[in-house]
Amino acid sequence: MLTKRIIPCLDIKNGRTVKGVNFVDLRDAGDPVELAEIYAKSGADELVFLDISATEERRKTLADLVLRVAEYVNIPFTVGGGISSVEDVDILLQNGADKVSINSSAVKNPDLINTLAAKFGSQCITVAIDAKKVDGTWLVHLVGGKVPTKLNLFDWAKEVERRGAGEILFTSMNNDGTKDGFANEALARLSSELNIPIIASGGAGNIQHFCDVFKEGKADAALAASVFHFKEIEIKDLKEALRKDGIEVRILP
Repeated sequence: MLTKRIIPCLDIKNGRTVKGVNFVDLRDAGDPVELAEIYAKSGADELVFLDISATEERRKTLADLVLRVAEYVNIPFTVGGGISSVEDVDILLQNGADKVSINSSAVKNPDLINTLAAKFGSQCITVAIDAKKVDGTWLVHLVGGKVPTKLNLFDWAKEVERRGAGEILFTSMNNDGTKDGFANEALARLSSELNIPIIASGGAGNIQHFCDVFKEGKADAALAASVFHFKEIEIKDLKEALRKDGIEVRILP
């Protein structure tokens, strides 16, 4: 049985880690390099680093910061934000990223998924999907959740898989930052309809929420930010609780 992954997410704006509620009201959460080092040493399985203003401001992810973060971690490290070309991915991988995450650029140019998967391998390509439930339908949103589309979450996720993505990072905008739990119903449907790993994001507030997202949401990995950044949940405690609940996780010796 594959172990379930716990992934701290570092949302970066102007070189600092930030966290908000429902994608707004951002507050400072610390230095990303320091946080990355702490998480790597505390048992996190992977890290995700998202330059959340890169697409909005039409600039490239800060490759030098990626390089600094990568120097301090010995676990897989995904980078996203403003990635729209083979060149962008090449630079990030050369600077130490293990994987890249694309979002808005994939919706605007779906062929980009095929191109990147062919060039770098599916295992390197994560497609992030930010979606919001509107009148009973999950709709994809772009540019950090600011731009709604008419694209259905489940249809888009299936297309992403067909085009060669290695995994999907699904963030529920309804749940993001609320600490009320993950969108388990949508996650379970994604997991049942797709064959690639699904990373759950949005809504983690306590240890039980992580147990639920693996058992009810059928997620392969759970991503969270504020509960880790502000030390509301320690990764070691979380993993011990998950294992007691019968969920297979990797625990440091």
